[in-house]
Amino acid sequence: MIELLHADWPAPPGIHAVQTTRSGGLSLGDCGTLNLGSNTPDDPARVAANRQRLRETLALPVEPAWLRQVHGTRVVDAGQVGAPPPDADASVSQQPGIVCAVLTADCLPVLLCSDDGRWIGAAHAGWRGLSAGVLEATVARAPQAPERLMAWLGAAIGPAHFEVGPEVRAAFVDDRATAASAFTPGRGDRWHADLYALARLRLADVGVTRVHGGGRCTYADAQRFYSYRREPAGGRMAALIWRDTEAASC
Repeated sequence: MIELLHADWPAPPGIHAVQTTRSGGLSLGDCGTLNLGSNTPDDPARVAANRQRLRETLALPVEPAWLRQVHGTRVVDAGQVGAPPPDADASVSQQPGIVCAVLTADCLPVLLCSDDGRWIGAAHAGWRGLSAGVLEATVARAPQAPERLMAWLGAAIGPAHFEVGPEVRAAFVDDRATAASAFTPGRGDRWHADLYALARLRLADVGVTRVHGGGRCTYADAQRFYSYRREPAGGRMAALIWRDTEAASC
């Protein structure tokens, strides 16, 4: 059975938001069992079967808008995504029945929706994407004001296990001094980075203050989550958001 994390946020009716775990699929080894990433050492046929199993379990209206993620800031319209997948790290939609999706295995998945339910988005936010502005670029695609948006942070590597070099800290702190609060000293010149705190700061800077979720560490929970740092040849989880009905305006 597929195990899912359901977004714990006050989304309007008709909005569905989940993140998969590594349980409930057909993959083997480090990719076992619900690997949804095609850019992995896994057998492509097993990945395809896992994606089909996910679609059936969630009764998805269409195939998710899979992306070729490159740690950048490009945002695409999920309704226009096809094969081959575009190079992008976020997708948005104003159409019912379209599924925005991102794949992660330590990076932070961020799902967003408007409080009237008419706009959704999904962003892949590793440290490179966060520092480059992927969340700001995604929010900028919403027709509603940022104050009318909410976000949910899925599972990602936690600060206790995300040790980075001084160049990573500088990428954030040189741009925004307030980001220093998201880093604590590690060994030598190393720093522990808090992706959740960094995402909240970046979202708040553009007016999105209703941010939910966060706190689940992919590295620490090997039974439940994939982690690229722990298993470089492992699989990928998916975070998905879609709406199945027209929501009433607030």
